[in-house]
Amino acid sequence: MTPKHILIVEDERPIREMIAFGLKRAGFEVREAEDSRTARSALADRRPDLILMDWMLPDTSGLELTRSLKRERETRDLPIIMLTARAAEADKVTGLDGGADDYLTKPFSPRELLARVNALLRRTVGQDESEAVNQGDLMLDRAGHRVSAAGKPVALGPTEYRLLEFFMLHPDRVYSREQLLDRVWGGNVYVEERTIDVHIRRLRKALEGYACDHYVQTVRGAGYRFSARVVA
Repeated sequence: MTPKHILIVEDERPIREMIAFGLKRAGFEVREAEDSRTARSALADRRPDLILMDWMLPDTSGLELTRSLKRERETRDLPIIMLTARAAEADKVTGLDGGADDYLTKPFSPRELLARVNALLRRTVGQDESEAVNQGDLMLDRAGHRVSAAGKPVALGPTEYRLLEFFMLHPDRVYSREQLLDRVWGGNVYVEERTIDVHIRRLRKALEGYACDHYVQTVRGAGYRFSARVVA
């Protein structure tokens, strides 16, 4: 079995080396970067399975780098754990809203870090382009860019397909319109937030004939959530 590859983005060398040592002992392949520029170079050279991202970096902050990566199609699904000394609840919310998948406050134990890494990798396994994603009656074939409901093909426009793909890969979590703009459209495209509502309506309309439109849920005052869970 090929070992998972982890990129550590941390400017303090002792911390970086401590993390790398523990991960290597656990069987991971590790690459290190001391700033955002070096991290970008490492990403261009090889896509990791997970990134450990320090918030405070000497050039672009880890938070800004995370936001940037989550806006880019090639890296938006990369699992990222934010490492920081900021322990306030508001900082954790900012980090998670910025695209981090998990948040670990310094100082932390190597055992806790390893547990968080393994947990996040378990949640994201099987989300590569070659595999299908199943949620309720919906099946999304990422390699073939096809969607079916209970075995019947569903016709979707390209934007609705990308929106549904994102939802099915990130179920049961609420996303604001701003977050959906960043994660689905990307930061380099100007789209008004109300455009999200238009595409949500189109997506629901396409799923309506298959009784799957209720999977796309409006959370008043917060945004949208995709959930195929059966409520008793």
